[in-house]
Amino acid sequence: MSPSPERREELLATAAEVFAAQGYNATTVRKIADAAGMLAGSLYYHFDSKESMLDEILSTFLTELWARYDAVLAAGLAPRETIEALVTESFREIDRHRDAVAIYQKESKHLVRLERFHYLADSQQKFEKAWLGTLERGVAAEVFRADLDVRLTYRFVRDTVWVAASWYRPGGQHSPEEIARQYLSMVLEGIALRE
Repeated sequence: MSPSPERREELLATAAEVFAAQGYNATTVRKIADAAGMLAGSLYYHFDSKESMLDEILSTFLTELWARYDAVLAAGLAPRETIEALVTESFREIDRHRDAVAIYQKESKHLVRLERFHYLADSQQKFEKAWLGTLERGVAAEVFRADLDVRLTYRFVRDTVWVAASWYRPGGQHSPEEIARQYLSMVLEGIALRE
């Protein structure tokens, strides 16, 4: 009898929580099993290693993220609307995969050196190309300010969006769409009143 897909999902969610809280290297199979309320040996019935669990957590998150990003990029939106849609999808992914986002932020720099996780570097390059390309299109279309360093702007936007995984709690006071709306208002319109 094979393990149920629901149980696998539960175990991956538990593993993601433990990895996000303790870090990949500090996390043992025993810690994940303890958090799941099972014996460590029983976890091997579902996964062959903690690396396999981490791989599935990150690849699932990135597959979903890129399906949504690719849909935005293929929609032929104007640069501002593209940025707005990418930011909104990013906050939605933080809502759906908060622990995976936290793991990605903390661990990708080290994991990318492992052959199994080379896809993280590909994703980072694709991410940069999508966001930088959109910002450059916006500058060329005179929708975004030309006096800003586009690469620095990209880094600022990227980092300030994804750091939300450190404080955002699904089911909290604000929906991901509301957070995206407030964020975009601050980034695109500023916080100072015009005189």
